[in-house]
Amino acid sequence: MAATETVAVVGAGFSGIGMGVLLKRAGIESFTILEKAADVGGTWRENTYPGAACDVPSHLYSFSFEPKPDWSRAFSPQQEIWDYLRHCVAKYDLARHIRFGARVTGAAFDPRAGVWTVRIEGREPMTARALVLGNGALHVPSPPDIPGLGDFRGRCFHSAEWDHAYDVAGKRVAVIGTGASAIQIVPAIAPRVERLTVFQRTPPWIVPRRDRAIPRWQQTLFRRVRPLHWLYRASLYWMLELRGVGLFLEPRLMRIFEWLVKRQLAEAVRDPVLRAKVTPTYTMGCKRILLSNDWYETLQRPNVALVTEPIERATPDGIRTRDGVEHRVDAIVCATGFMVSEYLSRIDVVGRDGRTLNDAVHAHAGTNLGITVHGFPNLFLLMGPNTGLGHNSMIFMIEAQARYAVQAIQALRRRNLLFLEVRERVQRRFEARVQEKLRRTVWTSGCRSWYAPDGYNGTIWPHFSFQYWWRTRRLALEDYELVAGPAAAGPAPRAVAARAAAP
Repeated sequence: MAATETVAVVGAGFSGIGMGVLLKRAGIESFTILEKAADVGGTWRENTYPGAACDVPSHLYSFSFEPKPDWSRAFSPQQEIWDYLRHCVAKYDLARHIRFGARVTGAAFDPRAGVWTVRIEGREPMTARALVLGNGALHVPSPPDIPGLGDFRGRCFHSAEWDHAYDVAGKRVAVIGTGASAIQIVPAIAPRVERLTVFQRTPPWIVPRRDRAIPRWQQTLFRRVRPLHWLYRASLYWMLELRGVGLFLEPRLMRIFEWLVKRQLAEAVRDPVLRAKVTPTYTMGCKRILLSNDWYETLQRPNVALVTEPIERATPDGIRTRDGVEHRVDAIVCATGFMVSEYLSRIDVVGRDGRTLNDAVHAHAGTNLGITVHGFPNLFLLMGPNTGLGHNSMIFMIEAQARYAVQAIQALRRRNLLFLEVRERVQRRFEARVQEKLRRTVWTSGCRSWYAPDGYNGTIWPHFSFQYWWRTRRLALEDYELVAGPAAAGPAPRAVAARAAAP
């Protein structure tokens, strides 16, 4: 087994790359990023379907330490974001820290040695003082539970596993789902296919996507006058931050936005039957609000049909709905999202007392700030439970989490600690406050969504993102049990006093 690293980071997407850069900036060079694939990129490597793009403004969808002044569009396409991440790897010399083809299957913590042993498929395990899980939630496809899908004789694939060898031109194609991926895929392929059948379970709330090509003069200006680019980026941030007012401060305000969107919908869809099908009946914001300029226009194309009758089963030649109609197709695209609440399920993480992280998550035991978990010392989650946003850029949250984790890793080294572990009462307090706040937000207004698949919302941060930044700006060591290393404590590890007792 190789020498113990200071840090093992799982995943080379935005989280893993951001963590790597901040570790280097803190002077920590002893770390390895374990990536299951042959390239970096995470979500933006996996999702290559037609029309794939970001729904956060481009100038906010980048690290604060590496702003990109020359985005080509207001909302970046997939390839450009992927190229940006590769640029970050090259600029900050991260390639030598990345181990590709290293699929992490599990990890176990040894409290006597204060190290994590990380199991890697087909390779020798590695040990590290700290383990950072940056594997993200948008990489495990959620297949639809449709009887007979295996009997279908045509092509069938998930949107995140797009079959680029299959040409949809001139084919009869079914798209299952009307979520974030589907509203990009459907307009992109509709002009090329013979027939497109879209199966919808719940209509989404859709607002205009203010996309445009960014002119060269503006790119040049931002590149040469960096303070101006910073101001523009800041203005976008605060504009998006204001969306939180209706989502978690005063959900009744969403009724105003619903009225405005329905007016736009009435103008966009003249057919009253189709309009009824695409009009949501739940509170706006309860499910993810989607951005599109061409969704309704596409649904009104002569070669596109929207089906709202529930799917009964797949047949060898297509999909049969509950009304007995068989929709014959050549290909089925499952735009059915990801196993967001199960994103840790493929990694068996065993903590100090033998409990698994998956058990802790499923028991709704909570976390502290979505980053640390009681019973799992020296473990740090990026994009962990209750840190997702419904109104702003997740890159902002990832940076806040990575900075917090770096502070904890620095404390391990400077104080010669065997490990640090969040106190259970601190975790319980954080969990209780988050869940109490969620009860007064739009996300508990009655819809069923991937934010809360079983009624428990372990996904969303129900406050402004700047409040999260404030909470994570400084590591509060009093919130942690600190266990001294052998050199300071003799043969048996012992707890050391923090600056103040946890309340």
